[in-house]
Amino acid sequence: MEQIDILMATYNSEKYIREQIESILNQTYSNFKLIISDDCSNDSTREILKEYAKKDSRINVFLQEKNLGYVSNFEFLLSKIQNKVYMLSDHDDVWLPEKVEHTYKKLCDTNSDLVFTDLEVVDENLKTMYPSFNDYMKLSRKIKKFKKDYRLQYLYNCVTGCTLMARNKFLDKILPLPRDSKYVIHDTWIGLVHSLYGKVEYLNEKTIKYRQHGNNQVGTEKISHKFTRLDDVRNLFIDVKLQLFQTYVNHEEIFPENLKKQNQKALNYFKDIQNKKQINFKNWSAFHMLYKNETIMYYLENFIIMNLPIIGRILFKIRHLILKVLGKR
Repeated sequence: MEQIDILMATYNSEKYIREQIESILNQTYSNFKLIISDDCSNDSTREILKEYAKKDSRINVFLQEKNLGYVSNFEFLLSKIQNKVYMLSDHDDVWLPEKVEHTYKKLCDTNSDLVFTDLEVVDENLKTMYPSFNDYMKLSRKIKKFKKDYRLQYLYNCVTGCTLMARNKFLDKILPLPRDSKYVIHDTWIGLVHSLYGKVEYLNEKTIKYRQHGNNQVGTEKISHKFTRLDDVRNLFIDVKLQLFQTYVNHEEIFPENLKKQNQKALNYFKDIQNKKQINFKNWSAFHMLYKNETIMYYLENFIIMNLPIIGRILFKIRHLILKVLGKR
């Protein structure tokens, strides 16, 4: 039974950390090292971690002297990997008992380089909010269609970090983690590298109770749903894509030649439409290149938002009023 490194980043985790550690220690697959890096917590997290490290030899704790931020903290943890297979863990979730066993079996049975799973979204008291994270976030179709293709991670993040299990063979391409954008974080990057160079598989099973409690670094909130103006939605979409493709261009060494050109073309397109507030007639081919494999409705919605905002504003107001009447806004 192969030993697996489980990497957990903590910060002010006293409220939930015991429950999470217990859920990992009680896994049906027991041959693992739990490597924890605390990012300079100022509550009782460190005392709790020291307590568990004394009780179980599988736990190795690092206490950072200054706050790194969650991306650098995960980068530190990735540098501590000693085994051939690793997993990522948040500090405030609860792992279902067979998470490690089932994910590892999928990794081996499919001879994959990375396996990720679905999650059950729960509130702070572990009451179910959404039975399937991937259904709620409308990722299931994309996962099914692109799980063996780089597009799985190219325009959006389908690989939720706390569900993944990966082989360490691509760490030289993953590290150092990019810090160019808040929209391209550690799990996004790990998933992207594996989708470009390795074999990625999906285990259609909920292996985690994914806790939402208001203080999550990354969660289920759909920011655009708060907006009542199309321009705010459009600015957010453009900002996300600008940061995404700027990161890709800045780290072009991990991309094959055809994608290097595509990345630059996409970056130029989103720069162009930033200042086109009514209609854009330029580089529609760049938009088509990126969105041609989406559903017709998704394609049209985004085409109007990006290129025909003058029409989009009217449609957006009508849609917003309908949703408000239905009590969905």
